[in-house]
Amino acid sequence: MSGNANSLKAIFLALGANFAIFVSKLVAAFVTGSGAMMAEAVHSLADCGNQGLLLLGMRQAKRPASSEYPLGWGRALYFWSFLVAILLFSVGGMFSVYEGVHKLTNPEPLKWPWLALGVLVFGIVAESISMRGCLAEVNKARGDRSLWRWFRETRSSELLVIFGEDLAALLGLCFAAVSIGATMLTGNMMYDAIGTVAIGVLLVVVAILLAIEVKALLIGQGVEPQRRAELMAFLQARPEVSQVLNLITLQMGPDVMVAVKALMAPTADARGLIEAINTVERAMKTQFDDVRWSFFEPDFTD
Repeated sequence: MSGNANSLKAIFLALGANFAIFVSKLVAAFVTGSGAMMAEAVHSLADCGNQGLLLLGMRQAKRPASSEYPLGWGRALYFWSFLVAILLFSVGGMFSVYEGVHKLTNPEPLKWPWLALGVLVFGIVAESISMRGCLAEVNKARGDRSLWRWFRETRSSELLVIFGEDLAALLGLCFAAVSIGATMLTGNMMYDAIGTVAIGVLLVVVAILLAIEVKALLIGQGVEPQRRAELMAFLQARPEVSQVLNLITLQMGPDVMVAVKALMAPTADARGLIEAINTVERAMKTQFDDVRWSFFEPDFTD
């Protein structure tokens, strides 16, 4: 079983890094006139806003259940995560593509290119620190799975989005550094414009991948396959349960709902059956602390 990742730590690391990078990029973009640098400044500003939305989502997800929201607010986190993916696509990706196309048709000479490169190097260092912190939390969650498999299977939308943002930001900074360096060496502004477009395409691709994964959570995914296997093994090992007939799980943000249909071991009377079910549910919630709701239906086989 994988460890528990600290998504909040990863978000604050990313927020601090992106704000510092945004300020440095914005100053450099105005001084140098680099389209790639301006695209990167907008990207970093959008990332700051995105992390604010994730923090809002995590706060809303903690609201208690009520008669109107009987299963709580956990899935609110998926809404805000999906909105972040949309903003990354539109504000970050599409703006960068537009800026790059504009630079292709209306090239402008770079001013103070060494300043731009210095800011990018600072950004790469700051973003690497953020990415390292994010990867540390991802590694706790993914266990022995590959990064791609974790990306496809994780139910932690906030950590998924932070990982995608950090990866896109780090690669985008490298794209910008290469494009500005090529422009300095050749004097051809086309490289700066191509770099800006490449950053935009990168952001669009990452945003689409994030949106696909978060959409599945919005629709209503169960727990991760490994987690479901652990729940099934637990139920099958219980002496009160003769056979698990069906197991349904639903990921509700940080919490989980479990519905079980099972053939129970014989009991003396109905009271004994109820006590056996309650015992299994208590043990399940003790071992799986993310299980907040459980619904247990005894049944029989033909």
